[in-house]
Amino acid sequence: MPVEVKLPDLIRLGLVDAFEAEHEPAKQIAKRLAKAGLIEHFNFKNSIFTLARRASGDCHYLDAVTRRCTVYERRPSTCRLHPQVGPRPGHCPYGAVARSK
Repeated sequence: MPVEVKLPDLIRLGLVDAFEAEHEPAKQIAKRLAKAGLIEHFNFKNSIFTLARRASGDCHYLDAVTRRCTVYERRPSTCRLHPQVGPRPGHCPYGAVARSK
């Protein structure tokens, strides 16, 4: 599932510092992060960044073995609010699996 974030999330993750966020255009920040392989898309109209994913489609910050977030304390707002926000509010594709255990 792609993770869409805004500039404050990138600051919280430590990918952008507050000075850069205040003084650099979002387009320049997006270009730098894309070149570094940290984001895969930037929506100019809404200033939304899509974090890079692994070849498996997993979030870069999801541990492949434990399936736990490696940046949980600094996770983006989208993750903090899941499943209240997203393409299907209130729907978590992993909810059924978690309940059946």
